[in-house]
Amino acid sequence: MNAQEEPDMKVKKMMGTGLAMLLMLTALATSSWAERGWGHGRDDNWRDRYQDRGQEHHQDHDWVLDKRYEHNQYYPRQGYVVQELPGNYRMFRHRDERYYFNDGIWYRPWEGGFAVVLPPIGLVLPFLPPFYTTIWAGDIPYYYANDVYYRWRPEERAYVVSEPPPEKKVVEDAAIPKELFVYPKNGQSQEQQDTDRYECHRWSVEQSNFDPTQPGGNVPEAQNTAKRGEYQRAMKACLEGRGYSVQ
Repeated sequence: MNAQEEPDMKVKKMMGTGLAMLLMLTALATSSWAERGWGHGRDDNWRDRYQDRGQEHHQDHDWVLDKRYEHNQYYPRQGYVVQELPGNYRMFRHRDERYYFNDGIWYRPWEGGFAVVLPPIGLVLPFLPPFYTTIWAGDIPYYYANDVYYRWRPEERAYVVSEPPPEKKVVEDAAIPKELFVYPKNGQSQEQQDTDRYECHRWSVEQSNFDPTQPGGNVPEAQNTAKRGEYQRAMKACLEGRGYSVQ
């Protein structure tokens, strides 16, 4: 190696080291965003971490445990502001206002970011949050999650954000087990997922004679546990046949 080549080699080594450090910092930053669940590039394992978020947030003052009706799920407090929306959010309009929904949490634009809010009464959406608790007011089922009450509107085949039912009339019901989680394996759109869930629900009701949207499943109390199991097995078989992973 001559005298001219030696400085050139040193420069190349310094550039290589700098590039390696830059790539490492970029990877760390990307990992941090994915762990928080923010941004449109979150990884496929984020939902698993979401299910365990109680362990992540039980000491985080910006997240609170919703224990009403033994719902027992953590959510960010009302007014909590994020700079970016979580991945896979859905946007809804109500009276010309925009609301964003993801995993049971509602957001609105706020001072360059997005604040956690309660959705307005009357907002209609085609699906329920992934975690919800079924309660009853008389013979009317309500689906509860994160201080929000939803009711099924059959004429629109959709759910509507509703006023809370009178507390003295509320009866808690053993809802469909929350452990049944459904994941699309073939890139199904959200609209296709909603259709498949509804059609599999109707088919499972026909197969089991158990309807979880009716008081007590619409079966005698002595048959409730067995019929609920039949319904869940039918749902699992139907959804797996349509290209979903069901756990």
